[in-house]
Amino acid sequence: MDKLKVAILIVSDTASQDPASDRTANALAPILDAESKWEHPAVRIVPDNVFEIQRAVCEWSDDSVNWYNLILLSGGTGFAIKDNTPEAVSPLIHRHAPGLVHGMIAASLKVTPFAMMSRPVAGVRDKSLIITLPGSPKGAVENLEAVVKLLPHACLQSAGANSRNMHAAGVKSLEAEAGVSSGTHSHTHLQKKPSQCSHHHGPGHVAPKAHTSSNRQQSNDPSAGPNRRYRSSPYPMLSVEEALLQISEHTPEPIIIESPVNTAIVGSVVAEDVYAAESVPAYKASIVDGYAVIAPDSTNNAPSTKGVFPVASVNHANVGGSLSPLKQGTIARITTGAPLPPNANAVVMVEDTDLVSSTPDGTEEATVDILTGDIKPGENVREPGSDVRLGEKILARGDVISSVGGEVGLLASTGIRTVKVFKKPTIGVLSTGDELVEHDDPRTLTGGQIRDSNRPSLLACLSSWGFPTVDLGIARDTPASELEHALRDSLRGVGRASSGVDVIVTTGGVSMGELDFLKPTIERSLGGTIHFGRVSMKPGKPTTFATVPFKETGEGTTQQERKSKLIFSLPGNPASALVTLNLFVLPSLHKLTGLGESSRAISSKPWLAPQLGLPRVAVVLTHHFPLDPKRTEYHRAVVTASRSDGRLYATSTGVEGVGQRSSRVGSLANANALVVLRPGRGVGIKGEIVEALMMGGVYGSDTRLIC
Repeated sequence: MDKLKVAILIVSDTASQDPASDRTANALAPILDAESKWEHPAVRIVPDNVFEIQRAVCEWSDDSVNWYNLILLSGGTGFAIKDNTPEAVSPLIHRHAPGLVHGMIAASLKVTPFAMMSRPVAGVRDKSLIITLPGSPKGAVENLEAVVKLLPHACLQSAGANSRNMHAAGVKSLEAEAGVSSGTHSHTHLQKKPSQCSHHHGPGHVAPKAHTSSNRQQSNDPSAGPNRRYRSSPYPMLSVEEALLQISEHTPEPIIIESPVNTAIVGSVVAEDVYAAESVPAYKASIVDGYAVIAPDSTNNAPSTKGVFPVASVNHANVGGSLSPLKQGTIARITTGAPLPPNANAVVMVEDTDLVSSTPDGTEEATVDILTGDIKPGENVREPGSDVRLGEKILARGDVISSVGGEVGLLASTGIRTVKVFKKPTIGVLSTGDELVEHDDPRTLTGGQIRDSNRPSLLACLSSWGFPTVDLGIARDTPASELEHALRDSLRGVGRASSGVDVIVTTGGVSMGELDFLKPTIERSLGGTIHFGRVSMKPGKPTTFATVPFKETGEGTTQQERKSKLIFSLPGNPASALVTLNLFVLPSLHKLTGLGESSRAISSKPWLAPQLGLPRVAVVLTHHFPLDPKRTEYHRAVVTASRSDGRLYATSTGVEGVGQRSSRVGSLANANALVVLRPGRGVGIKGEIVEALMMGGVYGSDTRLIC
């Protein structure tokens, strides 16, 4: 037998800074060398960092050519704050090995009761056996010696050796080959009903418990084989309303950031009440081009403004410094927006004057004839603070900074340089499937290949909503680890997701096929929780929503910080993917962006609270719509506003207005709404009023139905 490859990973902040301080690797190597079945171990040292630990393990286990049979990790298995090795390793394991864990703890308990304070992990990833050991050389040696003679057999099985042939000579032969013997143990065999044993996948292997809480009797892993794989989805069928409630409950609260006032904040939601830092205008300003005058009032005894006056000065909007006071009997040339000179209290429009004379060089006006004498104080003048007063509330928490530009202009005009807003989430979009080809690949399609249209359409839709997006590319179904790596890298901010994403949207891989790995990957490999895996709707039945625990490891974070990232796994059919994106993903993004926060400030007027997700309206059906007997259908339609009666009318985007298959890809090309058709027999009757979710703007039409 060729020697097996083994690697040792030392997890220690201290040793990563000073490799000479580590003594564990040198203590473990002789134990392996003495067995003569192992190559001399490769050794690497990493700090107590989840990402560094996972990256090293994945490099050693996932290389299809140079993978290691055995990976030993030493350190970080205790209860200290920075002991993260079990949390780093557990999500990577595809099949756990609790027997090895039991054997190591039992051996250590013979030495010290403190062995109960260790948290070892053991299991198989792809073809590599992974075992965590204590950080102390003594503890690591004790644990390894307890199981080392059994590890070659375990590694050969993990690598795909024929289990039947290996066991053909019996357990005694295997014990002799490994150099171990059976102790004297009493075993109590409990008689179980067949239903109690149905969780077992085979001799000696127990199905890993999924994080999702559901009563399952078989495996949710498509690779389990046809005899043990579910024939129908094990996930409960939720209504759309129940699914939306799950999304709302598990979507985190929005994050507040400080943002400069520029075009980048368009679409953001204000996270605090904002008060004007300056008055607008800050001075008495002219609202026309003309001449500043002293208009008569009850206090100044000024003469009538009608007549010929000398022009004392010229005031422009960009004039800096102080202005000379205007004297009785003189006027000042002034432009729109410019400040009035002291003593001036009104402005005469230039259209109400005639030029009498100019300066000798002809560049300035010398005298002007004002043709009207009924100018009143304050005429054509904006008083200080007449638009916005200093300290006035100009925006409230929960207000949206719209694309029209009014809010940005208001903030800028009142001297606001930065404002607190809710952070817009970054969404990564990933397509899955061996059959997918990039949409712009110039090569001719062959076999079962299809162009990936979902990813561009989902990215376009998300961008139109104003959210930053990351194109995560295509993850192949095989090998199964590629999907896990794509998801994990996206969460970490590795590869395409250079800065990480807050929400992952995937398309494909959520049905019951043999290569539909998304759900088991989320649960088993990423340690995530699937909150729902089926929805009673058409199209989009296999839509899946999950959360994955994620620990920040960047600068400024503590080891205890852990938060959830959201994963929306949408069907692979293009129409289904876009419908479910609009229906389920958008409300979650709205909550993450802070929409709905204003409902706290206006709790006395709940009817003013903004709608999360697509706007809902009542529409009139222009023809019969077929109904599904069991599921609510979200039928793609064009909604128009009638110029005749003011009502909204819905027409299917199907052929000749008769309707379409729920999955027809072209049905969304011109649709601006999803008509909600509740389950029933027959059809939705022409002229009936139903609910619709608006995906776009409404156009005018001459439609009118007399019912």
